[in-house]
Amino acid sequence: MNSIFLLLTETMQRESSISFPMFGSGSINPPSYFNLFGRNIYFYGVIVAFAFILGTLYCTKKAKLVGIRADDVYDVLLWLIPLCIVGARIYYVLFRLDYYLAHPSEIFAIWEGGLAIYGGIIVGALVIFFICRRKKIPVMAVLDLFIIACIIGQAIGRWGNFMNREAFGSETDIFCRMGLTSPSGTTIYVHPTFLYESLWNLAGFIFLNWFLSSGKRKYDGQCFLIYLLWYGLGRSWIEGLRTDSLYIGHTNLRISQLLSIAMIIVSAVLLIINAKKQHKPEDLFVNRVNAGAPGVEVIPENPENPEVAEPEEKNETTETETDSKE
Repeated sequence: MNSIFLLLTETMQRESSISFPMFGSGSINPPSYFNLFGRNIYFYGVIVAFAFILGTLYCTKKAKLVGIRADDVYDVLLWLIPLCIVGARIYYVLFRLDYYLAHPSEIFAIWEGGLAIYGGIIVGALVIFFICRRKKIPVMAVLDLFIIACIIGQAIGRWGNFMNREAFGSETDIFCRMGLTSPSGTTIYVHPTFLYESLWNLAGFIFLNWFLSSGKRKYDGQCFLIYLLWYGLGRSWIEGLRTDSLYIGHTNLRISQLLSIAMIIVSAVLLIINAKKQHKPEDLFVNRVNAGAPGVEVIPENPENPEVAEPEEKNETTETETDSKE
């Protein structure tokens, strides 16, 4: 890494203009923040917040496909959203501990960037596990839903990195390279790894949404395992291109790359094992709910007034009995 590149990534990246030679010679310079009532509001935080909102809407809309209620979704999200942000930040800080011990005032400055998705996923899975245990609903069915919301959130959230001029890769002359021009006029061309991952996640969302909506799931947890495999495959090679990776101690081992490889192996093995099993349709939680299985609460077709049909049946019975007596 040359000295100009090091200077740019550490001190000037947010002031750099961006260009994509494949789209012409023009450049853009989107601001990293805007001012509202005297405070700087960073687009990174706005975009991440929008990703959470979209994920919430997706979960509530698709909840019945895995057999849970919208109320259950809100109960999970009430804890999930704040704790995932905390987990993502703690993960990031822990693997840059030397820096944050020297700059403790920056530990809570998440609006400037620094959320590690793996920290959010780990904490999110734990939150879902404990809430599902308390509510007595299958954790894997809930993970099938929330992980699809997660991947579309990741696809959108990466554009926060774009606004911050971060999460890009090493220098390259590839056709889709991104140019970063410092205020001094020096330009370097790098891998737009934020874009690679955003597009990879978008493709994963399109497939998983189709897979869930078309009823292709054979068992609870299948969407979750497919996500682990898909995201792991993409992140393992994209992480190798990045210049801002988190490392294990003072080694050259990228923690996110190792976790991605572990995800690939574990999910691939479990998917193969499950592919060889005979899964009964009635074992899916959503099918048990729809069939009114013992101990499973049925989700009404009309949640606002689920008992409308019952009084009508009683009235008809009463009229019939009255007629027969007459």
